[in-house]
Amino acid sequence: MSDRTTDRLSVFKTYKLYVGGKFPRSESGRVYEVTDSKGNWLANAPLSSRKDARDAVVAARKAFGGWAGATAYNRGQVLYRVAEMLEGRRDKFVREVAEAEGLSKSKAAAQVDAAVDRWVWYAGWTDKIAQVVGGANPVAGPYFNLSCPEPTGVVAVLAPQESSFLGLVSVLAPVIATGNTAVVVASENAPLPALSLGEVLATSDVPGGVVNVLSGRTAEIAAPLAAHQDVNAIDLAGADEVLAKELEIAAADNLKRVLRPQAVDYAAVPGTDRLTAFLETKTVWHPTGSLGASGSSY
Repeated sequence: MSDRTTDRLSVFKTYKLYVGGKFPRSESGRVYEVTDSKGNWLANAPLSSRKDARDAVVAARKAFGGWAGATAYNRGQVLYRVAEMLEGRRDKFVREVAEAEGLSKSKAAAQVDAAVDRWVWYAGWTDKIAQVVGGANPVAGPYFNLSCPEPTGVVAVLAPQESSFLGLVSVLAPVIATGNTAVVVASENAPLPALSLGEVLATSDVPGGVVNVLSGRTAEIAAPLAAHQDVNAIDLAGADEVLAKELEIAAADNLKRVLRPQAVDYAAVPGTDRLTAFLETKTVWHPTGSLGASGSSY
């Protein structure tokens, strides 16, 4: 009896975008070759167009109200569920990171483990960041004056080019932990871990549209996002100096918040800077009633 396994054709994985909780191909129908660190072909990734970018913004805006309106505790539970799902697919991500970044299996495993831990770390911050950046303010008068952080809105995130997974998680997790929704532009040369992350998000508790993942030419996708009137902020982590300057100018048209690219050790324990980068502060005044000799009354 013949060995049937020798007659099988290889089934190559088809990578797709992740937009609005679904997996569309690029509207343009284009793809581009993704290779490993030695130039060997790995897969064809979707080459996103301006239309794909606009569709992703629409999906992110549609999801914003529900995600921002969820309790901080609930968002923490959802992020922790993502970490659980990543842990279950650890071997797949180790392989993709090793191929993408030319790392040994042990070093790639360390990167993936750090990324999972980073998700857990940010999951723990969802219901605590308000105590760090908000609080009661002393005022002269019979009022309570409270500062409360609120999410900025739709955030475009240019994922780091050199850190395909740990860097990606480090810039994405704080955006959604604080109630924003995100349009992510994956690393141009190493997009596969980001596209696989979309598959994890789709099978976790993250509502569709909260995270949208695009792959392709960073400059081509980032330009319409920076100029888009319904994008409230942009993280330029994956832009070089020249592109970052162009995007800053485009972003100024609707007064976007801009987080400029900076040298970051993604393996180091992060602070709260990226959590607070895309938060607005709402100040609430509330009368306390008359203040008499016996104290305040309501």
